[in-house]
Amino acid sequence: MSEDKKKQIAVFRFSVIHEFVGSTTLEFGEQQRLLAQKCARKWAIPFSARTRISRAAILSWVKRYKQSGGRLESLYPKEREDKTKTRAIDEMTAENLIALKKSMPKATVPMLIRAMRERGLVSAGTQLKTTTVYRFLHDRHLMEVAPGSEDRRKFEAELPNDLWQSDVMHGPMVAAEPRNKKSYLIAFIDDHSRLVPYARFYLSEKLEAFLDAFEKAMLRRGLPRKLYVDNGSAYRSHHLEHVCASLGIALVHARPYKPQGKGKIERFYRRVREQFLAALSLPLTLDALNQKLEDWLRNEYHSKPHGGIGTTPADRFAAHMQCIRSAPDNLSDHFRCVARRKVAKDRAVILNGHLFEAPVCLIGQRVDLLYHPDRPNKVEARHAHKSYGYLHPVDLAVNCRVKRDKNHQTQIDTENGHGHKSGGVF
Repeated sequence: MSEDKKKQIAVFRFSVIHEFVGSTTLEFGEQQRLLAQKCARKWAIPFSARTRISRAAILSWVKRYKQSGGRLESLYPKEREDKTKTRAIDEMTAENLIALKKSMPKATVPMLIRAMRERGLVSAGTQLKTTTVYRFLHDRHLMEVAPGSEDRRKFEAELPNDLWQSDVMHGPMVAAEPRNKKSYLIAFIDDHSRLVPYARFYLSEKLEAFLDAFEKAMLRRGLPRKLYVDNGSAYRSHHLEHVCASLGIALVHARPYKPQGKGKIERFYRRVREQFLAALSLPLTLDALNQKLEDWLRNEYHSKPHGGIGTTPADRFAAHMQCIRSAPDNLSDHFRCVARRKVAKDRAVILNGHLFEAPVCLIGQRVDLLYHPDRPNKVEARHAHKSYGYLHPVDLAVNCRVKRDKNHQTQIDTENGHGHKSGGVF
């Protein structure tokens, strides 16, 4: 399994166990209730047809994460020990079972097993057990689920930064050359205090704009424990998932076509439209629009009582400042992209059209390259969870004058600065 797939699985597992390993201590009864809920719900498990997670699996992930000191790598999947062993249901029996279930959609698992045996659809040496058949059919979404009424309740996070909600609002046209451009408001709201950690109009709603706003929000107000977003393509990116997991933030997605959970950010956007934008003379430049938004948040929104909490957002957020997790000094490093590359025999590594030189010890190894897209020459190399520092961009003019002695030590030929035979990267 590739490193990228392992990371995606580890990020998913962290999203399942984050309540048990966070800074908030749960009572025993609350832990058991939460564990039962997680075992009962359906999950979109990466690279798996299964939709359920067992109690034992969740507890093992919690144990591994805590024993590792909170390292995301501890949640990487382990290699199967039974790769060469025959599975409980062979391929022919599985195909027959699926076809029979589709022809008898109302049949129970015992009825299906009996029918399989009576019709001779079970391969020799295969034993169909009730639990095995049920799990097999359930993983392929062939078991009917009884419909039920949905339980919806109002909720509020207990403390500041327990939960942030975020979304994108289509904003007004802004003055630009050669013609006006559409703006998008990206904002975050603290569920407990209704304070807005950061809000800004951008000319794009893509992932790059969202990550910029997210980083600035945490620099201002600290790290949230959960981030609640919708199912847009930007919010489903593996990059965002890895950023959140590396910072110990649970990324939670709203269910499709269920916007009720994002009520607080939606109400904030309604106030922006009715109170802020309605009072402006548009169009403005993007910088002017954002400056006015900053002033409105400081002088109007944060400093006046909020109807939902009975006090000002600023006062309620400040009342529990001791609970705020400050952003780490290397916050920007958590937002770097990761690319997988193999180091060539000449120590060269190519990333986005730029040539870099890796340490000799990494020749022939696959390494992770961490970088910011807007800083193409600052690339860190990691291998086996160890950093090998920042790579040096290759200078072809210098490399053509490199000589090596019999001990493979390098020196620069200063007498003949232009003489070389191969003209390549050594």
